[in-house]
Amino acid sequence: MAGSAFISALGLDVGRKRIGVAGCDGTGLIATGLTTIERRSFVQDVAQFRDLVNERRVQVLVVGLPYTMQGEEGAQAKEVRRFARRLGAALQLPIEYVDERLTSVQAEQMMLAEGRSPSRQKALIDRKAAAIILQQWLDARRDRPQREAKLRDQCPQITDHPITDQ
Repeated sequence: MAGSAFISALGLDVGRKRIGVAGCDGTGLIATGLTTIERRSFVQDVAQFRDLVNERRVQVLVVGLPYTMQGEEGAQAKEVRRFARRLGAALQLPIEYVDERLTSVQAEQMMLAEGRSPSRQKALIDRKAAAIILQQWLDARRDRPQREAKLRDQCPQITDHPITDQ
């Protein structure tokens, strides 16, 4: 993708005790787990994020929403959404959401495939889950122009209306 614009996003797997954090390369191709923030207070959480945001020149926060298996937004998803809105406002960054169902299970399976025991490494699971969340967002972002072009070819009457993933 020659000439692609620089992108810097953080992927977040928000839990009650910890927040897994992932970042991407400047091309927006690869997400990598960066750190796990042990939650203390909102003010302390923001301070840790502010350092990451400044260091990485972050443009957007991508937050995993833990929908129920029926695809509904339960109590935990609402709590995550509330925290994300506050964090985005404090950091003056836009928030985008990704369905994070089963990302922790995927992260645990990745660890087992690597020969690691997930039971003693919750922080690593959170980081890997954040990387999966961010990778999903990066892949969808990269594929969006192709999906829009295909839809325009199939339905030329809707070319004046942007397609959104809402």
